[in-house]
Formats: sequence, C-alpha cells, structure tokens
Amino acid sequence: MNRDSKYPLLMKSSQAKEGIYQEIIAEDAGWEFLNFNARILKKGQVWKGFTGENEYGIILLSGDYSVKTDQGNWKTKNGRKHVFEGIAHTLYLSRNTEFELTAESEILDIALGWCETTEDHPAQFKEPTKSVIEIRGGDNATRQINSLIEPGFDCQRLVSVEVYTPSGNWSSFPAHKHDERILDNDGNLIEARLEETYFYKTDKPQGYAIQQIYTGDRSLDEIAVARNNDVVMVPKGYHPVVAGHGYNIYYLNFLTGSDQSLANTNDPDHEWIYDSWSGKDSRIPMVSAK
Repeated sequence: MNRDSKYPLLMKSSQAKEGIYQEIIAEDAGWEFLNFNARILKKGQVWKGFTGENEYGIILLSGDYSVKTDQGNWKTKNGRKHVFEGIAHTLYLSRNTEFELTAESEILDIALGWCETTEDHPAQFKEPTKSVIEIRGGDNATRQINSLIEPGFDCQRLVSVEVYTPSGNWSSFPAHKHDERILDNDGNLIEARLEETYFYKTDKPQGYAIQQIYTGDRSLDEIAVARNNDVVMVPKGYHPVVAGHGYNIYYLNFLTGSDQSLANTNDPDHEWIYDSWSGKDSRIPMVSAK
C-alpha cells in the first residue's frame, strides 16, 4: 500500500455511468486488492453482472431489491429507508457468479466492495437480524459497529462493517493501523496488512466528519473533511474520525488484504485513553434490526 495513486485520499461523490456515484479501482488506487463503488437504481432497473475472479460484498444502504444468481435467489423485505433507520442486508457472492439484481423500491442505494480471490465460497444472504452489534469505546468515543462480513465469515479476504458515531463523538479511536503483517512469537496474528475505504453518510445534508490519516513518522499526515457520500481511502497509517457537532455520522468500511481479519496495532501515544473512560454514551445503540 502506498500513495502511488491516481486518486486523492478524499473522494467526492459524482454522477457517473449506470447510476454509479462513487468508484475506486484497485489498480488506479495503487492497491493490490480493494475495489469499491456505490450506485443508485430506480424501480425496475436491473444490474446484471459477473463476478469473474472476484468475491463481492453487496451492502444495502436503502431500499429493496431482488436478486437472481446461479447460486440462489433472494429478496429483501422491508429494507431500511436510510442508513439511520436500521441495519444492512448483506449479500456475498463468490467468484464466477452470474447475477441479476432488480430494484424493487422507488430508489435503491447499494454499495459494493470486491477483490480478487483464489477460492470458492458459498453465496450468502445475511439479513439484519444476523448481524452482531458491538458497542465500542466509551464516553465521547462511544460508537456502534454492526458486523456485515466480519472476521470468520466464510470468504477469502473481504471484511465489511458499518459504524454509527453520534454527534461530536470520536470513532476509530484510540487511533489504530493495519498496514503491515505482524505475528507474535507463537505465530499468532497481531496486525494484518489491509487496504480500507470509509464511505460516509450523514443524518443531515450539511453534516460532516473529520478524519486524519497519519503515519508514526508523519511522512503521511493529512486531514479529510468527509460529507455525505464521500469516501476516504486509507492506504496506510492511523486513521481516527470525529463526527461534527450536531451531526450523526455513518460510515461503511470495506477492508481486504493479507488476512480476513481486523487485527490492528494502536498508536502507542494514545493507548492510555482506554483506561480513562467512565461509561458509555447513552445515545448508543443508534439503530437495531427491524
């Protein structure tokens, strides 16, 4: 992972072909694995695709869809109207899968993360009730994490979670990194080498989050102001987030790399904060399964 990229760290949303309003291609990003896009379909529109040598994670942001594949057929029921209403439906498709996804609501908003794979895994359709909710942090660093394609999920490389951070709170904090593969003396994984995207939604159109991306030696040290539908790319280093005061923040993470894992290393300057919290923010959890 490096900064040999055609993209800035902060990708603004744009109107592009076939309803795609965000797209990151691994080759252009200077990455080995991770690709991402987000797209809008109107009722009755069909997205036909073939996964090729990739595994796909399709996350429902809002609306409803039906999907036909050569591995099975599924349909969402009562999908959330927006990301602040409930937990996502998740569809995993392995390599060499043909699919046809049809929008069943007036507007369908979906996100796709994909990467190359050398393995075959079963297609999976994960309903919101199957996602585990984790309340992480404390005080004004409390946030909610919903497992979508969590470590241990039956796939090769993809990981995906969605995170809710209340107004004014910190998230992905104390800061951590996952840019090198580190094992302990017993061969246990301490840190994975992962590429990562942060895809943002805000509960008000003028809302925003501030994200820092920095390395220990500060050879990379940038600040991104992320607004609705923006993507922040994390090529390496630590990457804390804070929600702007007055604005609840959602972000969807896709990660992939050396391991199907979230193993990371904390910034040692901030590890003391773990022992400083006195409680949890009562605004969490922000959403639950419908």
